[in-house]
Amino acid sequence: MKDYRVEHDLLGERNVPADAYYGIHTLRAKENFRISGVSISRFPYLINALASIKQAAAEANWQLGLLSKERRDAIEAACIEIREGRLHDQFVVDMIQGGAGTSTNMNANEVICNRALQILGHERGQYDVLHPNEHVHLAQSTNDVYPTALRIATSFAIEHLTEAMGRLHDAFDEKAAEFADLLKLGRTQLQDAVPMTLGQEFSAFATMVEEDMARLKEADALIREINLGATAIGTGINAHPEYGGRVVETLKRITGIDLSIAPNLIEATQDCGAFVQISGVLKRIAVKLSKTCNDLRLLSSGPRAGFGEINLPPMQAGSSIMPGKVNPVIPEVANQVAFEVFGNEHYRNLCSGGGPTPTECIRADYCGVALQKLQSSDGRLHDSDRKVRKGNYRESGKDARSRRALYLSRNGAKSLHRLQARDVCGTRSPRDRSDGATGRSQQPTDDHRNAEPSPQPRRTA
Repeated sequence: MKDYRVEHDLLGERNVPADAYYGIHTLRAKENFRISGVSISRFPYLINALASIKQAAAEANWQLGLLSKERRDAIEAACIEIREGRLHDQFVVDMIQGGAGTSTNMNANEVICNRALQILGHERGQYDVLHPNEHVHLAQSTNDVYPTALRIATSFAIEHLTEAMGRLHDAFDEKAAEFADLLKLGRTQLQDAVPMTLGQEFSAFATMVEEDMARLKEADALIREINLGATAIGTGINAHPEYGGRVVETLKRITGIDLSIAPNLIEATQDCGAFVQISGVLKRIAVKLSKTCNDLRLLSSGPRAGFGEINLPPMQAGSSIMPGKVNPVIPEVANQVAFEVFGNEHYRNLCSGGGPTPTECIRADYCGVALQKLQSSDGRLHDSDRKVRKGNYRESGKDARSRRALYLSRNGAKSLHRLQARDVCGTRSPRDRSDGATGRSQQPTDDHRNAEPSPQPRRTA
């Protein structure tokens, strides 16, 4: 038995692996775009969105008498299997590709077609029975299928990211209640300022996440306007006049997303504004989460010579040379994801303006990056909310720091320096020690706090 099958296209014939569900177009794209090493199989939201569109298209075309019931049933069965997670490894095209997503679209057409052929009792590659273009791709174009798939995939990803942010918000909120009575020092410019509670600090973290969840939902509303039925450039060429309305209604039912057809399909086919807005919201989220992570790292610094106000859960040994050292690895890696989002946002802006009218030729590239950002953010937040719940106030410093905040509130800022010096490592600072000869305090008075320091004698060998 041969380990390949022969397929042909307008460029000629190629040997396709016999066990592959993809076909000749995907094979050429796989060879042409060896760029990032990241295939679209890494983006299940996108694959499921493509399968949903192909299923809806088969249903609409059958309703219009353009596709037989037997073919419709086979295509729908194949699409359902893919949406359940099967055959995702057959989506092998690189996420960075030329052609405005044509290679990704054809990868989906070929995989669905060959699986449907098997369901019909035929061999893979028997395209005279069921064809990737003529049947699976009937009344469609990459220029309406791909942007619609990206919008659906983005909406799926936003839903999961919002859920992860909700869990993080709840974790911060729980800690805010737990720490409601723990007094500490509030700081400005990293200098001691006025008293506050640790609960108030964590409540601020929770509110920041909650506000960004609202912005994300606003952006999601824009992403649900699609151009399916527009075909190549927005004119609906090669599609039945009723196809657009029927396919969108079916797609709404399959995905559970409240989709709507754009009022101007030509504009919608080339416009990337909704994706640019999503990117901006993701950057906003990344900036604020990065700030929160830096705060957590600072508050947990030490434990002896830093702030040492909170304990982050110990996740792993922090050093190969210093026994007992534990690093704040979760805030650190969350920061790294945020930094990637910052860079990708600029990259995305360049791609959004780089496609000539009337289509967006770089859409495949930048939207792959967008989905990557959403998925990595979702995963990082999923880890972070569990770690936040395990953290606690640093018991070794709680009494001293609470006493310090109370002392400050009762006696004013003048006494703070003296009390703070006593609490550091359980010792008193040289400034606060009594002169051995006179018994008088060497603490400088307010009049001399801003005076120039006296010159120190030069050391000699």
